[in-house]
Amino acid sequence: MEENSVNPSFQTPDITRYVGRPVDDTVRSDAETAVYDLLDRLGIAYTTLCHPAAFTMEECEAVRKRLDAPVFKNLFLTNRQQTDYYLLMIPADKPFKTKYLSSQLGCARLSFASSEAMMELLHISPGAVSPMGLIHDTGCKVRLIIDSDLRGIETYACHPCVNTASIALLLSDLLDKVIPATGHTHTWVTLPTE
Repeated sequence: MEENSVNPSFQTPDITRYVGRPVDDTVRSDAETAVYDLLDRLGIAYTTLCHPAAFTMEECEAVRKRLDAPVFKNLFLTNRQQTDYYLLMIPADKPFKTKYLSSQLGCARLSFASSEAMMELLHISPGAVSPMGLIHDTGCKVRLIIDSDLRGIETYACHPCVNTASIALLLSDLLDKVIPATGHTHTWVTLPTE
């Protein structure tokens, strides 16, 4: 998508920034509210931006510039039998080839999981994929995989299970506090750029 094709609402003041959870009158989903509740319960400092729905990486970039945090892709993947599920965090500009990830994980070639599985396991829809969805995966059926290019990142931005808000927090808080609180662990992988 070319830069001038970004939704014009991202170039207007329709974006509201909050320290912590949003405090406006918007009705929020249970999935989104659960994210704020967990972050508050864990005492994690975070910033929230409420914005028009972001569907493309370009729209996410426009929002996350205001968070002063890099943009990442979060990909929800499954094996051919649809018995194993993976959530991959990878830099937004890094190409993804399933064969490299599959070989590092020792599994058959992966593909994108269905939106039905995404909703069932993570309580999120396409366009809002985020490690925050692991809050809802109480059976720990989804394995979190992180590309090693993220190791040097200080601030991480993602959706709180909806694509009408974005949150920024320390990556160390995500990995050392949030993910363990969901009962999950994470695995680092090294994916090539080509």
